[in-house]
Amino acid sequence: MFKDFMARRDEEEQMKQAGRLPPGQTLTQKFPVLHYGPVPAIDPATWRLSVVGEVERAMSWSWEEFQQLPTVTITTDIHCVTRWSKFDTTWEGPLFRDFITLFGVKPAAKYVIAHAPNGFSTNLPLDAMLDDDVLLAWKFNGALLEREHGFPVRTLVPKRYFWKSAKWLTRLEFSASDRPGFWEQTGYHNEGDPWKEERTQRRSLA
Repeated sequence: MFKDFMARRDEEEQMKQAGRLPPGQTLTQKFPVLHYGPVPAIDPATWRLSVVGEVERAMSWSWEEFQQLPTVTITTDIHCVTRWSKFDTTWEGPLFRDFITLFGVKPAAKYVIAHAPNGFSTNLPLDAMLDDDVLLAWKFNGALLEREHGFPVRTLVPKRYFWKSAKWLTRLEFSASDRPGFWEQTGYHNEGDPWKEERTQRRSLA
């Protein structure tokens, strides 16, 4: 156990020296499961992903239809507000900026609000979602997502703390105005940039 601990500490120091470990974070080799409430019992046969709001065409996809969409695979680091970082994780799914070409986004759209069961939502500027590493992920390390990690689909936004990557995604709302999500309303930061340690709210959302 001590040998494993020292190996993890050595790897953590390497990541820090390489500029990949944000301030206040520690390396984990596991994949911690963190969420509020129970894991939703989602039936793939009835699950649908819909897009609504400031879009040219409101659309939805069944699980079978969603799996037919073109995908990309990326390897990236992820960082949780609870201070763990996991490196070189591999994800697969449609690239978000390609996905939105299927239905078109109106010029009025400035924010994306991701919705999931049990009243969960999280919000980000549309510009942030258009980065080249943002996915609608349905595979992790070559396998379907586990239920605890968001099966069937979650958003993946690596440049933000991981609560901004909504598990169990059911709806994407494109909005002209910002609207804080579940954790943002409880005091989490509205932007969630790990490199700026944007963990808690520092400004009014009124």
